[in-house]
Amino acid sequence: MGDVARKTPVLPSATLTERAGGDIVLKAESLQRTGAFKIRGALNKLHALGDSCATGVVCGSAGNHAQALAFAAQARGVPCEVFMPDGAPIAKLEATEALGARVILGGSSVDDCLVAARARADEAGMAFVHPFDDPDVVAGQGTLGLELLDDLDDLATIVVPVGGGGLASGIAIAVKSARPDVRVVGVQVETVAAYPASLKAGRPIAVDIALTIADGIAVKKPGELTLGLIERWLDDVVVVSEDAVAEAMVLLLEKAKLVVEGAGAVGVAALLGGQVTPAASGTTCAVLSGGNVDAGLLAAVARRNETEAGRRMVLLTRVPDRPGALASLLDCVAAQGANIVEVSHLREGIGLHVRETGVQLTIETRSREHAEAVVRAVRAEGYGVSQHPDAG
Repeated sequence: MGDVARKTPVLPSATLTERAGGDIVLKAESLQRTGAFKIRGALNKLHALGDSCATGVVCGSAGNHAQALAFAAQARGVPCEVFMPDGAPIAKLEATEALGARVILGGSSVDDCLVAARARADEAGMAFVHPFDDPDVVAGQGTLGLELLDDLDDLATIVVPVGGGGLASGIAIAVKSARPDVRVVGVQVETVAAYPASLKAGRPIAVDIALTIADGIAVKKPGELTLGLIERWLDDVVVVSEDAVAEAMVLLLEKAKLVVEGAGAVGVAALLGGQVTPAASGTTCAVLSGGNVDAGLLAAVARRNETEAGRRMVLLTRVPDRPGALASLLDCVAAQGANIVEVSHLREGIGLHVRETGVQLTIETRSREHAEAVVRAVRAEGYGVSQHPDAG
């Protein structure tokens, strides 16, 4: 496996250490080949299958497992087919096709795709490769834990994303078999958090699939194998919000200069939100499990964060419909040192006088306080202003 998968770096995070306490590092598995940890399990499974996969391999996946299996199949010279849900991220779909796999879209969830992939395997005599509920796949993901043991002598806590549970259970088995004292905490996103109820019931409980920023861990039902492993080997499973995940993605982009998808950022979200307390002594490691995120989504998350931080706002006002009126408004905003990103004219639907024009300004500011100063200045010039978000 070492001839294909990379040993990914462990990076210190001064920002997280300061904000969450403890000594925190990041396992940048987002820099792995195919952009996620999944290549480890896929390679190990193909190695275990040997010649029995010569006719080809097939899987169901939201994207990361699809890319990993396609890459592994290409490296081993076997055909690959992948079933992905409708609405799967375009970046993941195109990357999978670029690796030579045949992609079939259909179904609303990974679970639907797994059913279709199993049927295809039976029909064509291909080898079905489950994304997480397979002992060979779990063992392959566990190599990440072995790397942590090699790199961190004082490893105390590992915070790891949980979707199906293959990564978390693989890491926990590998690490705790050598160091039982190391704490391993799994993290799910609130919109698709099947493990808390399943662990309480002692059997896999399905949850409804909802729109989530963490599509890579949007698994509505734990596996039979992985549920038992998570129950035995993990110390806890916690849940974070969608907003917290978005904030973690932006922090990793701005401070660590790492592009991390929502599923990969949930561990950082848990540390920032206090759902996981860093170890009082020793190192706490947050596993960044993947970095396969569409550029459009990343830009939307960044813009949203700017708005929440008070560094981006939309002002709606009205100006007389005569030459120079708009220029006067723009001069007022510019005099406050704000950057005008977009200007839109609104001439209907907002109750304007026949000689008025509505104007919507998208503005970038330095801080929430700066935004408030811009609004005060515009109002002082006689313009009525409504805004989002409310700057006072």
